[in-house]
Amino acid sequence: MKKSGYRTSYHIYIIFFFSLLGVLILASWFFFSLFTVQKNDGSTVVNNWPIDFTENFKGQIIFTNDNPGITQTAMAQLQEEGIGLQILSEQGQELYSYQKPAQAKTSYSNIDFLQLYRSRGLENREYTAFIGTLPHNGRQYSYILYFPFEITKVTMYLNGENFTYGKTIFLICLGATLVLILVAGLLYGFWISRNISKLTDSIKEIPQRTYLPVQKKDAFADIYESINRLDEEIKKTDQLRIQTEKLREEWIANITHDLKTPLSPIRGYAEILSEDGFVSKEQVTHYSQIILKNVEYMENLLNDLKLTYQLDSGMIPFNPSDGNIVRFLKETIIDILNTPEYENRRISFESEQTEIICSFDSNLLIRAFKNLIINAFVHGDQDLNVKKSHKSLIILVSDNGKGISAEETAKLFNRYYRGTNTEQKTEGTGLGLAITKSIIEAHGGTISVSSVLGRGTTFEVFLPAV
Repeated sequence: MKKSGYRTSYHIYIIFFFSLLGVLILASWFFFSLFTVQKNDGSTVVNNWPIDFTENFKGQIIFTNDNPGITQTAMAQLQEEGIGLQILSEQGQELYSYQKPAQAKTSYSNIDFLQLYRSRGLENREYTAFIGTLPHNGRQYSYILYFPFEITKVTMYLNGENFTYGKTIFLICLGATLVLILVAGLLYGFWISRNISKLTDSIKEIPQRTYLPVQKKDAFADIYESINRLDEEIKKTDQLRIQTEKLREEWIANITHDLKTPLSPIRGYAEILSEDGFVSKEQVTHYSQIILKNVEYMENLLNDLKLTYQLDSGMIPFNPSDGNIVRFLKETIIDILNTPEYENRRISFESEQTEIICSFDSNLLIRAFKNLIINAFVHGDQDLNVKKSHKSLIILVSDNGKGISAEETAKLFNRYYRGTNTEQKTEGTGLGLAITKSIIEAHGGTISVSSVLGRGTTFEVFLPAV
Protein backbone atom coordinates (compact mmCIF):
# COMPACT_ATOMS: atom_id res chain seq x y z
CA MET A 1 0.00 0.00 0.00
CA LYS A 2 2.97 2.32 0.43
CA LYS A 3 3.56 2.34 -3.32
CA SER A 4 -0.03 3.43 -3.93
CA GLY A 5 0.45 6.30 -1.51
CA TYR A 6 3.63 7.33 -3.27
CA ARG A 7 1.99 7.10 -6.69
CA THR A 8 -1.07 9.06 -5.55
CA SER A 9 1.19 11.77 -4.13
CA TYR A 10 3.13 11.69 -7.38
CA HIS A 11 -0.06 12.14 -9.40
CA ILE A 12 -1.18 15.05 -7.22
CA TYR A 13 2.27 16.59 -7.60
CA ILE A 14 2.05 16.16 -11.39
CA ILE A 15 -1.38 17.82 -11.43
CA PHE A 16 -0.14 20.85 -9.51
CA PHE A 17 3.08 20.94 -11.52
CA PHE A 18 1.32 20.97 -14.87
CA SER A 19 -1.32 23.39 -13.57
CA LEU A 20 1.43 25.74 -12.47
CA LEU A 21 3.30 25.19 -15.71
CA GLY A 22 0.15 25.96 -17.68
CA VAL A 23 -0.41 29.12 -15.70
CA LEU A 24 3.21 30.17 -16.22
CA ILE A 25 2.94 29.53 -19.95
CA LEU A 26 -0.34 31.43 -20.10
CA ALA A 27 1.05 34.27 -18.04
CA SER A 28 4.23 34.35 -20.15
CA TRP A 29 2.19 34.53 -23.32
CA PHE A 30 -0.07 37.18 -21.82
CA PHE A 31 2.80 39.34 -20.59
CA PHE A 32 4.68 38.82 -23.83
CA SER A 33 1.66 40.00 -25.79
CA LEU A 34 1.31 43.02 -23.49
CA PHE A 35 4.91 44.12 -23.43
CA THR A 36 5.76 43.57 -27.09
CA VAL A 37 4.48 45.15 -30.31
CA GLN A 38 4.36 43.77 -33.81
CA LYS A 39 5.47 46.02 -36.64
CA ASN A 40 4.09 46.09 -40.18
CA ASP A 41 6.71 43.69 -41.45
CA GLY A 42 5.60 41.08 -38.87
CA SER A 43 8.65 41.45 -36.61
CA THR A 44 8.19 41.83 -32.88
CA VAL A 45 9.89 44.45 -30.78
CA VAL A 46 9.74 45.40 -27.11
CA ASN A 47 7.10 47.85 -26.09
CA ASN A 48 9.49 50.78 -25.52
CA TRP A 49 10.45 50.87 -29.19
CA PRO A 50 7.77 53.47 -30.14
CA ILE A 51 8.87 55.68 -27.23
CA ASP A 52 12.54 55.45 -28.14
CA PHE A 53 11.70 55.96 -31.81
CA THR A 54 9.70 59.09 -30.94
CA GLU A 55 12.44 60.48 -28.73
CA ASN A 56 15.16 59.87 -31.31
CA PHE A 57 13.07 61.16 -34.20
CA LYS A 58 13.60 64.82 -33.21
CA GLY A 59 17.09 64.53 -34.64
CA GLN A 60 15.54 63.87 -38.05
CA ILE A 61 13.52 67.12 -38.08
CA ILE A 62 15.16 70.02 -39.93
CA PHE A 63 14.15 73.68 -40.36
CA THR A 64 14.45 75.74 -43.51
CA ASN A 65 13.70 79.44 -42.96
CA ASP A 66 11.89 78.39 -39.76
CA ASN A 67 9.74 75.96 -41.73
CA PRO A 68 9.97 72.42 -40.34
CA GLY A 69 10.63 69.33 -42.46
CA ILE A 70 12.37 65.94 -42.23
CA THR A 71 15.38 64.33 -43.78
CA GLN A 72 15.19 61.92 -46.66
CA THR A 73 16.37 59.16 -44.29
CA ALA A 74 13.51 59.91 -41.89
CA MET A 75 11.02 59.95 -44.73
CA ALA A 76 12.20 56.53 -45.93
CA GLN A 77 12.04 55.20 -42.42
CA LEU A 78 8.50 56.49 -41.88
CA GLN A 79 7.44 55.04 -45.20
CA GLU A 80 8.99 51.67 -44.35
CA GLU A 81 7.35 51.47 -40.92
CA GLY A 82 4.02 52.96 -42.06
CA ILE A 83 4.27 55.70 -39.42
CA GLY A 84 2.43 59.02 -39.87
CA LEU A 85 3.84 62.40 -38.82
CA GLN A 86 2.53 65.82 -37.86
CA ILE A 87 4.68 68.80 -36.81
CA LEU A 88 2.76 71.51 -34.90
CA SER A 89 3.44 75.08 -33.91
CA GLU A 90 3.29 76.41 -30.38
CA GLN A 91 -0.38 77.20 -31.00
CA GLY A 92 -1.12 73.64 -32.14
CA GLN A 93 -1.41 74.42 -35.84
CA GLU A 94 -0.16 71.89 -38.31
CA LEU A 95 3.02 73.06 -40.06
CA TYR A 96 4.09 69.83 -41.73
CA SER A 97 2.72 66.30 -42.16
CA TYR A 98 3.66 63.08 -43.87
CA GLN A 99 1.27 60.11 -44.42
CA LYS A 100 -0.78 61.14 -41.41
CA PRO A 101 -4.00 59.25 -40.66
CA ALA A 102 -7.19 60.60 -42.15
CA GLN A 103 -8.67 61.04 -38.64
CA ALA A 104 -5.82 63.31 -37.53
CA LYS A 105 -6.76 66.94 -36.87
CA THR A 106 -4.98 69.91 -38.42
CA SER A 107 -5.27 72.00 -35.27
CA TYR A 108 -4.99 70.92 -31.64
CA SER A 109 -6.02 72.78 -28.51
CA ASN A 110 -4.51 72.13 -25.13
CA ILE A 111 -7.48 69.90 -24.29
CA ASP A 112 -6.98 67.95 -27.53
CA PHE A 113 -3.34 67.45 -26.66
CA LEU A 114 -4.24 66.25 -23.17
CA GLN A 115 -6.86 63.85 -24.52
CA LEU A 116 -4.50 62.55 -27.19
CA TYR A 117 -1.78 62.05 -24.57
CA ARG A 118 -4.09 60.15 -22.27
CA SER A 119 -5.80 57.96 -24.88
CA ARG A 120 -2.70 57.48 -26.99
CA GLY A 121 -4.86 56.75 -29.98
CA LEU A 122 -7.39 57.95 -32.50
CA GLU A 123 -11.05 57.07 -32.48
CA ASN A 124 -10.74 54.00 -34.71
CA ARG A 125 -7.94 52.61 -32.48
CA GLU A 126 -5.92 51.65 -35.56
CA TYR A 127 -3.10 54.05 -34.65
CA THR A 128 -1.27 54.85 -31.45
CA ALA A 129 -0.01 58.40 -31.08
CA PHE A 130 3.21 59.44 -29.36
CA ILE A 131 4.03 63.13 -28.80
CA GLY A 132 7.46 64.69 -28.77
CA THR A 133 8.72 68.30 -28.41
CA LEU A 134 11.50 70.16 -30.20
CA PRO A 135 12.85 73.69 -29.41
CA HIS A 136 14.02 75.92 -32.25
CA ASN A 137 14.97 79.60 -32.18
CA GLY A 138 13.26 80.14 -28.85
CA ARG A 139 10.07 78.45 -29.94
CA GLN A 140 8.68 75.11 -28.80
CA TYR A 141 7.47 72.87 -31.58
CA SER A 142 5.53 69.63 -31.10
CA TYR A 143 5.42 66.58 -33.32
CA ILE A 144 3.12 63.57 -33.29
CA LEU A 145 4.05 60.15 -34.60
CA TYR A 146 1.16 57.82 -35.51
CA PHE A 147 2.19 54.17 -35.21
CA PRO A 148 -0.04 51.79 -37.23
CA PHE A 149 -0.89 49.44 -34.31
CA GLU A 150 -2.60 49.61 -30.97
CA ILE A 151 -0.56 49.73 -27.77
CA THR A 152 -2.45 49.39 -24.49
CA LYS A 153 -1.93 51.40 -21.32
CA VAL A 154 -0.58 48.31 -19.64
CA THR A 155 2.13 48.14 -22.23
CA MET A 156 2.97 51.78 -21.96
CA TYR A 157 2.95 52.21 -18.21
CA LEU A 158 4.33 48.95 -16.86
CA ASN A 159 7.30 50.58 -15.18
CA GLY A 160 5.47 53.58 -13.83
CA GLU A 161 3.03 54.39 -11.07
CA ASN A 162 0.18 54.40 -13.58
CA PHE A 163 0.21 50.60 -13.99
CA THR A 164 -3.57 50.65 -13.66
CA TYR A 165 -4.19 47.12 -14.94
CA GLY A 166 -1.76 45.39 -12.57
CA LYS A 167 -4.51 44.26 -10.23
CA THR A 168 -6.55 42.96 -13.15
CA ILE A 169 -3.59 40.95 -14.47
CA PHE A 170 -2.93 39.48 -11.03
CA LEU A 171 -6.57 38.51 -10.60
CA ILE A 172 -6.68 36.96 -14.08
CA CYS A 173 -3.57 34.86 -13.36
CA LEU A 174 -4.88 33.84 -9.96
CA GLY A 175 -8.26 32.94 -11.41
CA ALA A 176 -6.66 30.94 -14.21
CA THR A 177 -4.58 29.05 -11.68
CA LEU A 178 -7.59 28.23 -9.54
CA VAL A 179 -9.62 27.15 -12.56
CA LEU A 180 -6.84 24.88 -13.81
CA ILE A 181 -6.35 23.34 -10.38
CA LEU A 182 -10.12 22.92 -9.94
CA VAL A 183 -10.52 21.26 -13.34
CA ALA A 184 -7.47 19.04 -12.78
CA GLY A 185 -8.73 18.13 -9.30
CA LEU A 186 -12.20 17.26 -10.63
CA LEU A 187 -10.73 15.12 -13.41
CA TYR A 188 -8.42 13.41 -10.95
CA GLY A 189 -11.32 12.90 -8.55
CA PHE A 190 -13.42 11.27 -11.30
CA TRP A 191 -10.46 9.08 -12.22
CA ILE A 192 -9.90 8.07 -8.58
CA SER A 193 -13.62 7.34 -8.07
CA ARG A 194 -13.75 5.23 -11.21
CA ASN A 195 -10.70 3.20 -10.21
CA ILE A 196 -11.94 2.75 -6.64
CA SER A 197 -15.25 1.50 -8.02
CA LYS A 198 -13.39 -1.02 -10.21
CA LEU A 199 -11.23 -1.97 -7.24
CA THR A 200 -14.31 -2.55 -5.09
CA ASP A 201 -15.87 -4.74 -7.78
CA SER A 202 -12.65 -6.75 -8.05
CA ILE A 203 -12.57 -7.34 -4.29
CA LYS A 204 -16.22 -8.45 -4.36
CA GLU A 205 -15.39 -10.96 -7.10
CA ILE A 206 -12.70 -12.70 -5.03
CA PRO A 207 -15.03 -14.48 -2.54
CA GLN A 208 -17.31 -15.35 -5.48
CA ARG A 209 -14.29 -16.94 -7.25
CA THR A 210 -15.06 -14.93 -10.41
CA TYR A 211 -12.11 -12.55 -10.24
CA LEU A 212 -9.82 -12.35 -13.26
CA PRO A 213 -6.27 -10.98 -12.78
CA VAL A 214 -5.85 -7.33 -13.79
CA GLN A 215 -2.59 -5.80 -14.98
CA LYS A 216 -2.21 -2.08 -14.19
CA LYS A 217 0.61 0.44 -14.55
CA ASP A 218 -0.90 3.42 -12.75
CA ALA A 219 -1.15 4.44 -9.09
CA PHE A 220 -3.22 1.32 -8.33
CA ALA A 221 -0.73 -1.11 -9.90
CA ASP A 222 0.63 -2.49 -6.62
CA ILE A 223 -2.90 -2.80 -5.16
CA TYR A 224 -4.02 -4.90 -8.10
CA GLU A 225 -0.78 -6.84 -7.85
CA SER A 226 -1.59 -7.62 -4.21
CA ILE A 227 -5.15 -8.58 -5.14
CA ASN A 228 -3.82 -10.83 -7.91
CA ARG A 229 -1.51 -12.53 -5.43
CA LEU A 230 -4.34 -12.86 -2.90
CA ASP A 231 -6.61 -14.39 -5.54
CA GLU A 232 -3.82 -16.76 -6.59
CA GLU A 233 -3.19 -17.82 -3.01
CA ILE A 234 -6.91 -18.32 -2.39
CA LYS A 235 -7.19 -20.47 -5.51
CA LYS A 236 -4.16 -22.48 -4.43
CA THR A 237 -5.68 -22.85 -0.97
CA ASP A 238 -8.97 -23.98 -2.52
CA GLN A 239 -7.14 -26.51 -4.65
CA LEU A 240 -5.13 -27.72 -1.67
CA ARG A 241 -8.28 -27.93 0.44
CA ILE A 242 -10.00 -29.99 -2.25
CA GLN A 243 -6.98 -32.28 -2.54
CA THR A 244 -6.66 -32.56 1.23
CA GLU A 245 -10.36 -33.27 1.59
CA LYS A 246 -10.11 -35.94 -1.07
CA LEU A 247 -7.10 -37.47 0.64
CA ARG A 248 -8.82 -37.23 4.01
CA GLU A 249 -11.90 -39.02 2.69
CA GLU A 250 -9.73 -41.71 1.13
CA TRP A 251 -7.72 -41.93 4.33
CA ILE A 252 -10.83 -42.26 6.49
CA ALA A 253 -12.04 -45.03 4.22
CA ASN A 254 -8.65 -46.75 4.48
CA ILE A 255 -8.40 -46.24 8.25
CA THR A 256 -11.92 -47.58 8.70
CA HIS A 257 -10.92 -50.62 6.71
CA ASP A 258 -7.63 -50.95 8.61
CA LEU A 259 -9.46 -50.78 11.93
CA LYS A 260 -11.93 -53.40 10.87
CA THR A 261 -9.21 -55.72 9.54
CA PRO A 262 -7.54 -56.45 12.94
CA LEU A 263 -10.90 -56.51 14.70
CA SER A 264 -12.01 -59.51 12.64
CA PRO A 265 -9.25 -61.92 13.82
CA ILE A 266 -9.43 -60.50 17.33
CA ARG A 267 -13.13 -61.22 17.47
CA GLY A 268 -12.79 -64.63 15.79
CA TYR A 269 -9.97 -65.91 17.95
CA ALA A 270 -11.59 -64.47 21.07
CA GLU A 271 -14.75 -66.44 20.30
CA ILE A 272 -12.69 -69.61 19.80
CA LEU A 273 -10.90 -69.05 23.10
CA SER A 274 -14.21 -68.54 24.85
CA GLU A 275 -15.40 -72.02 23.93
CA ASP A 276 -14.48 -74.63 26.58
CA GLY A 277 -12.79 -77.92 25.71
CA PHE A 278 -12.03 -77.20 22.06
CA VAL A 279 -8.67 -75.29 22.28
CA SER A 280 -5.32 -76.77 23.20
CA LYS A 281 -2.64 -74.92 25.13
CA GLU A 282 -0.52 -74.48 22.01
CA GLN A 283 -3.50 -73.04 20.16
CA VAL A 284 -4.22 -70.64 23.03
CA THR A 285 -0.66 -69.35 22.82
CA HIS A 286 -0.82 -69.00 19.04
CA TYR A 287 -4.21 -67.29 19.02
CA SER A 288 -3.16 -64.95 21.82
CA GLN A 289 -0.10 -63.84 19.84
CA ILE A 290 -2.28 -63.08 16.83
CA ILE A 291 -4.68 -61.08 18.98
CA LEU A 292 -1.80 -59.13 20.58
CA LYS A 293 -0.26 -58.39 17.20
CA ASN A 294 -3.52 -56.95 15.91
CA VAL A 295 -4.07 -55.00 19.12
CA GLU A 296 -0.57 -53.55 18.76
CA TYR A 297 -1.35 -52.52 15.19
CA MET A 298 -4.49 -50.71 16.36
CA GLU A 299 -2.58 -49.02 19.16
CA ASN A 300 0.05 -47.78 16.68
CA LEU A 301 -2.69 -46.46 14.45
CA LEU A 302 -4.37 -44.58 17.27
CA ASN A 303 -1.02 -43.27 18.57
CA ASP A 304 -0.21 -41.90 15.10
CA LEU A 305 -3.53 -40.07 15.02
CA LYS A 306 -2.99 -38.64 18.46
CA LEU A 307 0.60 -37.57 17.75
CA THR A 308 -0.38 -35.90 14.48
CA TYR A 309 -2.90 -33.59 16.07
CA GLN A 310 -0.64 -32.93 19.08
CA LEU A 311 2.13 -31.77 16.74
CA ASP A 312 -0.29 -29.59 14.74
CA SER A 313 -1.71 -27.93 17.84
CA GLY A 314 1.63 -27.61 19.64
CA MET A 315 0.27 -29.56 22.62
CA ILE A 316 2.96 -32.25 22.63
CA PRO A 317 5.74 -31.67 25.20
CA PHE A 318 9.01 -30.62 23.55
CA ASN A 319 12.04 -31.01 25.84
CA PRO A 320 15.29 -30.66 23.88
CA SER A 321 18.68 -31.11 25.48
CA ASP A 322 22.26 -31.24 24.20
CA GLY A 323 23.44 -34.71 23.28
CA ASN A 324 25.65 -36.74 20.95
CA ILE A 325 23.53 -37.33 17.84
CA VAL A 326 25.95 -39.98 16.53
CA ARG A 327 25.51 -42.17 19.59
CA PHE A 328 21.75 -41.54 19.55
CA LEU A 329 21.43 -42.74 15.94
CA LYS A 330 23.59 -45.84 16.62
CA GLU A 331 21.37 -46.77 19.57
CA THR A 332 18.26 -46.21 17.46
CA ILE A 333 19.59 -48.53 14.72
CA ILE A 334 20.54 -51.21 17.28
CA ASP A 335 17.10 -50.96 18.86
CA ILE A 336 15.41 -51.46 15.46
CA LEU A 337 17.66 -54.37 14.44
CA ASN A 338 17.01 -56.08 17.78
CA THR A 339 13.34 -56.27 16.86
CA PRO A 340 12.59 -59.80 15.57
CA GLU A 341 10.78 -58.39 12.54
CA TYR A 342 13.95 -56.60 11.35
CA GLU A 343 16.74 -58.73 12.84
CA ASN A 344 17.79 -60.01 9.41
CA ARG A 345 17.94 -56.56 7.78
CA ARG A 346 21.14 -54.62 7.16
CA ILE A 347 21.93 -50.96 7.86
CA SER A 348 25.23 -49.32 6.84
CA PHE A 349 26.10 -46.47 9.21
CA GLU A 350 28.82 -43.91 8.48
CA SER A 351 29.84 -40.76 10.35
CA GLU A 352 32.73 -38.37 9.80
CA GLN A 353 32.93 -37.77 13.56
CA THR A 354 32.32 -39.96 16.57
CA GLU A 355 30.74 -37.12 18.49
CA ILE A 356 28.47 -34.38 17.14
CA ILE A 357 26.62 -32.35 19.74
CA CYS A 358 23.23 -30.85 18.98
CA SER A 359 20.04 -30.06 20.85
CA PHE A 360 17.19 -32.54 20.36
CA ASP A 361 14.26 -34.23 22.08
CA SER A 362 15.22 -37.91 22.05
CA ASN A 363 11.65 -39.14 22.57
CA LEU A 364 10.42 -37.32 19.46
CA LEU A 365 13.50 -37.72 17.29
CA ILE A 366 13.66 -41.49 17.80
CA ARG A 367 10.11 -41.65 16.42
CA ALA A 368 11.12 -39.62 13.37
CA PHE A 369 14.15 -41.74 12.48
CA LYS A 370 12.35 -45.01 13.17
CA ASN A 371 9.74 -43.88 10.65
CA LEU A 372 12.44 -43.11 8.08
CA ILE A 373 14.40 -46.33 8.65
CA ILE A 374 11.39 -48.64 8.75
CA ASN A 375 9.95 -46.88 5.69
CA ALA A 376 13.24 -47.58 3.86
CA PHE A 377 13.04 -51.30 4.82
CA VAL A 378 9.98 -51.57 2.61
CA HIS A 379 12.16 -50.79 -0.42
CA GLY A 380 15.45 -52.57 0.41
CA ASP A 381 18.59 -52.34 2.49
CA GLN A 382 19.76 -48.91 3.49
CA ASP A 383 22.64 -46.62 4.38
CA LEU A 384 22.67 -43.95 7.05
CA ASN A 385 25.31 -41.20 6.77
CA VAL A 386 25.95 -38.42 9.26
CA LYS A 387 27.89 -35.26 8.34
CA LYS A 388 28.42 -31.88 9.94
CA SER A 389 28.80 -28.61 8.07
CA HIS A 390 29.69 -25.25 9.59
CA LYS A 391 26.25 -24.49 11.01
CA SER A 392 24.15 -27.60 10.47
CA LEU A 393 24.08 -31.34 10.89
CA ILE A 394 23.31 -33.41 7.77
CA ILE A 395 21.80 -36.90 8.10
CA LEU A 396 21.18 -38.98 4.98
CA VAL A 397 18.87 -42.01 5.06
CA SER A 398 19.16 -43.89 1.75
CA ASP A 399 17.81 -47.17 0.39
CA ASN A 400 18.75 -49.19 -2.68
CA GLY A 401 15.20 -49.93 -3.76
CA LYS A 402 13.40 -49.25 -7.03
CA GLY A 403 12.98 -45.55 -6.38
CA ILE A 404 9.88 -43.36 -6.38
CA SER A 405 8.35 -41.37 -9.23
CA ALA A 406 8.46 -37.57 -9.14
CA GLU A 407 4.68 -37.45 -8.67
CA GLU A 408 4.86 -39.69 -5.60
CA THR A 409 7.92 -37.87 -4.24
CA ALA A 410 5.96 -34.61 -4.18
CA LYS A 411 3.25 -36.26 -2.03
CA LEU A 412 5.39 -38.24 0.45
CA PHE A 413 5.13 -35.72 3.29
CA ASN A 414 1.41 -35.10 2.74
CA ARG A 415 -0.80 -36.27 5.54
CA TYR A 416 -2.88 -39.37 4.76
CA TYR A 417 -0.73 -40.27 1.73
CA ARG A 418 0.40 -43.89 1.51
CA GLY A 419 2.84 -44.83 -1.24
CA THR A 420 1.96 -47.39 -3.85
CA ASN A 421 5.29 -48.09 -5.56
CA THR A 422 5.98 -51.35 -3.69
CA GLU A 423 5.47 -54.95 -4.56
CA GLN A 424 3.82 -55.74 -1.27
CA LYS A 425 0.62 -54.49 0.28
CA THR A 426 0.75 -50.84 1.32
CA GLU A 427 0.45 -50.69 5.09
CA GLY A 428 0.65 -48.00 7.70
CA THR A 429 -1.50 -45.04 8.52
CA GLY A 430 -0.20 -42.66 5.91
CA LEU A 431 0.91 -40.35 8.73
CA GLY A 432 4.45 -41.59 9.38
CA LEU A 433 6.40 -39.26 7.09
CA ALA A 434 4.08 -36.32 7.87
CA ILE A 435 4.84 -36.91 11.58
CA THR A 436 8.57 -37.15 10.80
CA LYS A 437 8.48 -33.82 8.94
CA SER A 438 6.65 -32.10 11.83
CA ILE A 439 9.17 -33.46 14.39
CA ILE A 440 12.17 -32.31 12.29
CA GLU A 441 10.65 -28.84 11.84
CA ALA A 442 9.93 -28.67 15.59
CA HIS A 443 13.70 -29.01 16.06
CA GLY A 444 14.30 -26.07 13.71
CA GLY A 445 15.40 -28.35 10.88
CA THR A 446 14.24 -29.34 7.42
CA ILE A 447 13.76 -32.60 5.53
CA SER A 448 13.74 -33.25 1.79
CA VAL A 449 13.61 -36.30 -0.44
CA SER A 450 15.15 -37.22 -3.78
CA SER A 451 14.68 -40.42 -5.71
CA VAL A 452 15.90 -42.04 -8.91
CA LEU A 453 13.84 -44.83 -10.40
CA GLY A 454 15.82 -48.07 -10.40
CA ARG A 455 18.46 -46.74 -7.97
CA GLY A 456 16.74 -45.82 -4.73
CA THR A 457 15.54 -42.99 -2.52
CA THR A 458 17.38 -40.63 -0.18
CA PHE A 459 15.91 -38.57 2.67
CA GLU A 460 18.10 -35.60 3.66
CA VAL A 461 17.66 -34.14 7.16
CA PHE A 462 19.19 -30.84 8.24
CA LEU A 463 19.37 -30.10 11.99
CA PRO A 464 20.99 -27.08 13.68
CA ALA A 465 24.38 -28.01 15.18
CA VAL A 466 25.67 -26.63 18.46
